[in-house]
Amino acid sequence: MKAIQIQEVGGPEKMSLVEIEKPSPGPGQVRVRIEAAGINYIDTYHRSGLYPVPLPFVPGVEAAGRVDAVGEGVDDFAPGDRVAWTGVPGAYAEFALAPADGLVRLPAGLSSELAAATLLQGMTAHYLVHGVRETRPGDRALVHAAAGGTGGLLVQLLKQAGARVIATCGNEEKARLARESGADEVILYRDEDFQARTREWSDGRGVDVVYDSVGQATFEGSLGSLRPRGLLCLFGQASGPVPPFDLGRLNTAGSLFITRPSLAHYVADRESLDLRANAIYEALEKGTLVQRIGGRYDLADATRAHLDLEGRGTIGKLLILPD
Repeated sequence: MKAIQIQEVGGPEKMSLVEIEKPSPGPGQVRVRIEAAGINYIDTYHRSGLYPVPLPFVPGVEAAGRVDAVGEGVDDFAPGDRVAWTGVPGAYAEFALAPADGLVRLPAGLSSELAAATLLQGMTAHYLVHGVRETRPGDRALVHAAAGGTGGLLVQLLKQAGARVIATCGNEEKARLARESGADEVILYRDEDFQARTREWSDGRGVDVVYDSVGQATFEGSLGSLRPRGLLCLFGQASGPVPPFDLGRLNTAGSLFITRPSLAHYVADRESLDLRANAIYEALEKGTLVQRIGGRYDLADATRAHLDLEGRGTIGKLLILPD
């Protein structure tokens, strides 16, 4: 089968298109013929070595397709079933193995492209709004990178939960998309001081929560945008990891909270996985949640896909289509 393989960590150029043997499912595993694979920032962290993965490996942790074969002990899935999963490397390929207990079934009316484009980011947005904290009507939230795949879904779910949302974006086109998602106010962070604007928007009090997937470049401003006892939810680091931090500053800034969550801990059991996946997929089917697909790439174009993603010029979710 064709696959992207990384033999040495580094930049996007370290990804190579290779021919490797099709894997055979072991006990508790299924083999899936991949129809669409999601491209996520965590893929760049694996590729660069920021999040170490044993070498060599096939990147990509999110995909949708049809079950091709099942291993011993798998009774819940059969060849031909439409499924999706996230959290297991190997998605930049024509076939991949996934644990049966981590698969979710696709609704009949949902395309594999949309399923792969939304599972990781949709469940991430869901646990941020209904897990890290329970959003209450009237809450004020700041969302960075609000025109991205996760950011757009996060804004939509926050608004549906009754929050008021101020969003940051890089240009006018992205600002338009953030407003379409429901943002009450949008800040162009290249042109304005987002901390000052957020304070002004919140009548000087600060917001209840900041959702920060950018990391190093926004960390200080995010802290400065919070009300006393507010929460900074740092769930990504697109601009790089946050340097070592004196926890005493949380006290002097108003008894602030910081969390660094991971989706894996919020879908660690079958009940949580099904709850979040079904909530997202049902909303997509009903049209109450909208995910934008910003680009489709062949396997051979995986390097360009990572360059586009890290260049922060993309809008919506990027996909690899193996066929």
